[in-house]
Order: sequence, then C-alpha cells, then structure tokens
Amino acid sequence: MKVVLQRVKSGKVTVSDKLISEIKQGYVLLWGIQKGDTFKDADVLIRKIGNLRVFADDFNKINKSIKEINGEILLVSQFTLLANISKGNRPSFIDAEEPSIANKVVKYVAQELSQYGNVKEGIFGEDMNVSIDNDGPITIILECKNGKLES
Repeated sequence: MKVVLQRVKSGKVTVSDKLISEIKQGYVLLWGIQKGDTFKDADVLIRKIGNLRVFADDFNKINKSIKEINGEILLVSQFTLLANISKGNRPSFIDAEEPSIANKVVKYVAQELSQYGNVKEGIFGEDMNVSIDNDGPITIILECKNGKLES
C-alpha cells in the first residue's frame, strides 16, 4: 500500500467540471492499493497519518497532528501510484488491486480516518481533476507491506 500525503491549505476534486469534494487546511491523501494489501496495512498507515505531527504549533514548530488543528482530509484513490515502469515506456498497472476489492479498502480507510478529521473523498474509478494547494510544501510518501511501514 502506498500513500502520498500532502499538507495543504486547500484541496478539491472535480469530475466533468462538477465539484465533488473540497477541503480547507489538512491533508490530501493519494492512496494506492496493491494486490495482496490488507486491512492491517491500511490500519498501520491510518494510525501513522492520524498521529503525524506536521502542522505548526504556537511557536511555529512543526508539532501538531491533523486532529489537533481540526484539519480536513481529502482521500483520493490512485492506482497509478503502483505503476511499474521497469520495462518500456508505457506504465503497467498489473500490481494494482482489483477495483472491487480496492474500493472496499478505500471505504474502510475513509471510515477509519474520520476519527482524526473530517474526511471527504473523490469518486472511485472516475477520471478526476485534483487541485492541491500544497502548504510548505510538505509531501510525504508512506508505504506499508505485511503490516510494517517501509518508509
């Protein structure tokens, strides 16, 4: 499982020029699910993301979590994070989980992340336009395999 976390001032998802979801300060999470990933992997990432301290405190030190700032979370499923480009120039996505399974995992992630902040989502499987006003910029890549963080 691979997640690109971006601390944002705002983020939004549109589909066919229609606004689907929008957040203010918080995280945009681009979430990729690989074949064989489990709910345990999701739980490890959810806990880490929920407790990660990347927001400024009163002394302008990066010391607060998303929950402490009452931040919002925009969760976007993104199978392209699992692109294999080792052969040729056309990415292969054979490592990405089947859509029916991946969608269940994304719904689970959204539900569990809600204990840390207000969660909004894109539309699974749609061609989405994701706008991100990256704050910092702070971008962190997290990976989990077999219940263990890899990064």
